[in-house]
Amino acid sequence: MRTLRIALCQINPIVGDIDGNLKKILSFTDKAVNSGAQIVVFPELALTGYTPEDLLFYPAFINKTEESLNEIVKNVKDFIVIAGLPIKRNDLYNAAAIMSNGKLIDIYHKMYLPNYSVFDEMRYFKPGQRVPVYEYEGVVFAVNICEDIFHPSLSTFIQASTGAELVINISASPFYSEKYERKLRMLTTRAYDMGAYVVYLNMVGGQDEIVLDGRSLVVSPSGEIIKIAKAFEEDLAVVELDIEDVTRVRMREPKIRWEPEFLEDIEVVKIPSCKTEKKQKNYALTASEIQKISSVLLTEEEEIFKALVTGLKDYVNKNGFQKVCLGLSGGIDSAFVALIAKEALGKDRVTGVFMPSLYTSNESREDVYELVKNLGVELIEISIDETFTEYIKTLSKIFAGLPEDITEENIQSRIRADILMALSNKFGWLVITTGNKSEMAVGYSTLYGDMAGGYAVIKDVYKTTVYKVAKWASNGIIPERVFTKPPSAELKPGQTDQDSLPPYDILDKILKLHIEKCMGEREIIEYGFDEDTVKRVLNMVKKAEFKRRQSPPGIKISPVSLGKDWRFPITNKFDY
Repeated sequence: MRTLRIALCQINPIVGDIDGNLKKILSFTDKAVNSGAQIVVFPELALTGYTPEDLLFYPAFINKTEESLNEIVKNVKDFIVIAGLPIKRNDLYNAAAIMSNGKLIDIYHKMYLPNYSVFDEMRYFKPGQRVPVYEYEGVVFAVNICEDIFHPSLSTFIQASTGAELVINISASPFYSEKYERKLRMLTTRAYDMGAYVVYLNMVGGQDEIVLDGRSLVVSPSGEIIKIAKAFEEDLAVVELDIEDVTRVRMREPKIRWEPEFLEDIEVVKIPSCKTEKKQKNYALTASEIQKISSVLLTEEEEIFKALVTGLKDYVNKNGFQKVCLGLSGGIDSAFVALIAKEALGKDRVTGVFMPSLYTSNESREDVYELVKNLGVELIEISIDETFTEYIKTLSKIFAGLPEDITEENIQSRIRADILMALSNKFGWLVITTGNKSEMAVGYSTLYGDMAGGYAVIKDVYKTTVYKVAKWASNGIIPERVFTKPPSAELKPGQTDQDSLPPYDILDKILKLHIEKCMGEREIIEYGFDEDTVKRVLNMVKKAEFKRRQSPPGIKISPVSLGKDWRFPITNKFDY
């Protein structure tokens, strides 16, 4: 029986830490080989981290990466290692290096370079032109990179029809809510259509705005999930594949076939046999271990919460911050962000700052103190009343005869931001902001006020989603009243968000149609929304662009975030 033991090394590298990433790759390789793995696989751009962006323009960066590749090659003995990296061969390529027996056997170049959403690979890389397959110990396998298998093209199918019984795809595929289910359908369909094993290895971890969710998997030739790695965590997943299963499936139900002219340029690279002895532990799969799609999916709430926790944790740790601080108001947004921070970093690395004014209600005070007690985090209370009075006194002459308006409200928000930034400067804490996507979209936020900070944790989470995910994650930690009282910034007596905005359940539906579905005024109105409300919301979105440009980076959890996904001109006279 032909079998092949393969190790999926689902790692969390740090962008630019080539030495650290090299050590991690060598460490995971040792563990994989000790498990008897014959092929050890690492994700797309594993050596550099994903995505290096304009670091790729610097020759020193590329040279350092290639030096590290040589170190890996020297450490590869009687097994195969496949790892992703940028490599320069006349042009720069997003590549996969295939190594064995102390030699660099081949370099595969990614063919399909995504240039949408957060991706900008055509800025850096040239597309590959070769579609090779590899023969090892009587097994023919193929290697490709991320979009190569996502793209409905011929390349993966040509590899299979050339004889590839196993397709290894290395990826760095960013998370957004509900994407994984669609990805599963695509990968299981690819495996079934080709009658081949599909090994999909995804990177894991947070990098600035994006989160990579891992959840690497192996799919059988009949389209069943037979192995899946952890979600949002590093993992080493080892599986032993019965290659004869490919033969059985293809004989019973012949799969795709191509005419000879399609196959003329296919290169078969032979890899010399290795002497790896499989360890005694049995990694072969039994029928009871085969996982159905429904059993591996997380709920929407769990996915989003894990992504937010991962994004914040890695942003803080990878950038060397010891603690974070945030303003606590007694509202749902700050309570939810505090819960995320405690989950990501632990209670000793989170400080809440309560900054009441004469407009702060007793209920909000009670809710803040109950929240920090339940979380076990530190709380600092600093009243802004005296400072606010001094501001008003200072401006009294120039404001004489003018009524109070949003100006005085924004002063309060900016005082709070100054306090948080002072704590950040003095103690080296990272200020995390608490504004949500609904507010960010329509500009219901104060520039240099509640928008000020280093990282916007829920920048891509609509207000209605905040309530839903916070309720799922709270488990009694967030006081119940926080979920039921009308949301308010408490910047003037009796204020609620709905004084300035449509109800959030209506607002969020309009925003999703506009932001994620690219719908304009007429199209949204056809969905049954009030015409004046739609016009007002879209006008607010357009006018707030200058604010969004000055907001801190935040974690992407939707198909279209208000970060790299969103590239609109500030000066814009087009009416949607």
